[in-house]
Amino acid sequence: MSGVDSRYAWWRLTASAAISMLGSFGMWGVVVVFPAIQADFGISRADVAFSYTTTMLGFGAGSILLGRMIDSRGAFATMLLATLLLAGGCFLAALAPFFWVFALVQGVLIGFSSAAMFMSLVADISHWFLKRRGLAMAICASGNYVGGALWPKIVEGLTRAYDWRTTYFIVGGIILAGMLPCCLALMRPSPMHGVAGTSAAAAAHSTRALGLSPNALQALLAVAGIGCCIAMAMPQVHIVAYCVDLGYGAARGAEMLAILSAGGVISRIASGWIADRIGGIRTLLLGSTLQAIALLFYLVFDGLTSLFLVSTLFGLVQGGIIPSYGLIVREYFPPHEAGMRIGIAISATIVGMALGGWMGGALFDATGSYRAAFINGIAWNVLNGAMIWWLLARQTRRNVYA
Repeated sequence: MSGVDSRYAWWRLTASAAISMLGSFGMWGVVVVFPAIQADFGISRADVAFSYTTTMLGFGAGSILLGRMIDSRGAFATMLLATLLLAGGCFLAALAPFFWVFALVQGVLIGFSSAAMFMSLVADISHWFLKRRGLAMAICASGNYVGGALWPKIVEGLTRAYDWRTTYFIVGGIILAGMLPCCLALMRPSPMHGVAGTSAAAAAHSTRALGLSPNALQALLAVAGIGCCIAMAMPQVHIVAYCVDLGYGAARGAEMLAILSAGGVISRIASGWIADRIGGIRTLLLGSTLQAIALLFYLVFDGLTSLFLVSTLFGLVQGGIIPSYGLIVREYFPPHEAGMRIGIAISATIVGMALGGWMGGALFDATGSYRAAFINGIAWNVLNGAMIWWLLARQTRRNVYA
């Protein structure tokens, strides 16, 4: 099919990764301004964490709805709409007179539009590669973590120099100036290479390999995604506030979040390379197991240097988890359903992130520390690992007896 694995495909991947990087502000920005938001509105830690919950719930809804849009209308129209909604959300959030208005804008505009710039773009780019599909999907998804490495420092610096409201105005301008030109690179419609044949093959492979109906497999992936992301949310959402509580300051927490995200870039690209060789399910299990081990270290170490090291380790092991769900979907579902199916899978992980962020704040308010929150994350991580082990066992057993 014309364009697949071509030079243009790599240029499209570059533009998609840039959009993903800039658009990731919707996921990473709010956690950095938690202390400023809490002080401005005079609310509790659990209350301010709720703004992250609304952001992730909006992200989950956007993953499905904008995923369907990218299947039907293409990447250009979807990304253009998402860019305008994200920038507009930043401007409106800066003007919020009450916390509930801020939380609503974070969910309905910022969180919702940010979803298009993550796995919806990954679904689109998956149509442009065959030989290195796992690697290409991982590179595209890494844009989110590159943004996670850059945005915390940018937002923290702007908030310190001005205030959180001015910061949101400046970020809205950066998003418009940076993302609109990149959208132009996505005007060519995506190829649906071998849709009919691949659809039949994917459906047959799903039944032969796992013995599950498509909807049952989708539901199981959703539950697994909730479990792994409740665990993942604990460091990502609360590391800045955790450092403030320990007396290290918000700047040190933002640096840890940036390092965690930078490690995630390496992890995602490495996981894509690994997934092209061992498949999505094994790659997901590997990332989930290593994430649980890294979370255990947060329970043991709370010194400044050790927290930097643990956050680096956490980023290096968990970055490939979310893209693995997208690759599993592309392995077992028809390509013309990629945006919607990946959107459903990712929306479940976002529900997990939203719940995990809120649980962390609520457990902190109830106990006065983050220890119970880390233990809660580890427990959910174990549930995720057990479910993926079960899927892998079914895959192996049916491959042996097929």
